[in-house]
Formats: sequence, C-alpha cells, structure tokens
Amino acid sequence: MAKNSHDGDVAFVKALAEVLKSNDLTELEVKREYGEDDSLNVRVSKQVNVVQQSVAAAPVAAAVPAAAAAAPAAAAPAASGDDDDPAQHPGAVTSPMVGTCYLQAEPGTPPFAAVGDKVTEGQTVMIIEAMKTMNHIPAPKSGTVKRVLVEDGTPVEFGAPLMIVE
Repeated sequence: MAKNSHDGDVAFVKALAEVLKSNDLTELEVKREYGEDDSLNVRVSKQVNVVQQSVAAAPVAAAVPAAAAAAPAAAAPAASGDDDDPAQHPGAVTSPMVGTCYLQAEPGTPPFAAVGDKVTEGQTVMIIEAMKTMNHIPAPKSGTVKRVLVEDGTPVEFGAPLMIVE
C-alpha cells in the first residue's frame, strides 16, 4: 500500500465497491499511482454463492429431459444425481477467472474437447477470454470428458465448474 496517507483512498474504495454492486460484478482490481514508490493496489470482490449457480443450472437440467422425450424416466435420475454440485466432483475443471468461455478455437472449427473424448493432462480443453486475452484452460488430469457444463460463448465466474474429466 502507499507510504503516505491519502484521504481520498477510503472514498475511492467505497466508490469501487459501489461500481462492483451496481454493475453486478464479482471482482474489480485497480492500481492507483500517486508517484514514484507510492501507489495503492485495491481488489474489491464479493463472494458468489454456489446456490446461485445451481439455481441458474436448474432450468437447463429441467429442459434436457423434456427435449429427450424418448427416455424421460432414464434421463431424470441420472441428471439429478450428477447435478448435486459439479464443482465438488474430483474431475471438475473449474474456471480460474471471470471471462467468456469458448469451446473451440474459432467459429466453425471442432471443439477442443467434447463428451466422450480422451484428453491428456495439460491438453487445452477450452479458452476463457478475459480483458481481450485468450487464456487456454488445460485438462487437470488425463481421462475422458464426461460432461461439458458450459456452452460456447457464455460468461463464466471464477471457480465455476466448466467440465468433468474422469
């Protein structure tokens, strides 16, 4: 933090918290330079409850059995057992940042990894774009992709489950 006391710092941090709240952000980081060897680094974040993520995923899970009318009885128990909390699954690939998730390198190309594909540890399974930077997300272990929990081009939060590799 800064060597000197700056009276506006408290108001600045409060303003950042208000920007975070009013724009429905989960994290905001700013560096304020006052001069040589005098700066203020601020990271304001709020906790995202897993309950909110589960609520957002519930309509999608409910729509899948309705679309697969041929086997609704078989699809419903499997979906409800796996949807408890994908983030806690030992093979979960979670988002290391807030950004936009892409399952393929560019439109029209095959996805990095799809359900049923074999992946090796360190292999790119998707990209998360954050601040115009494409960040390759590697498979944490070798195995088979069992589930892809996000759609191409969707925004993701830090820690959100993206894929299950077993």
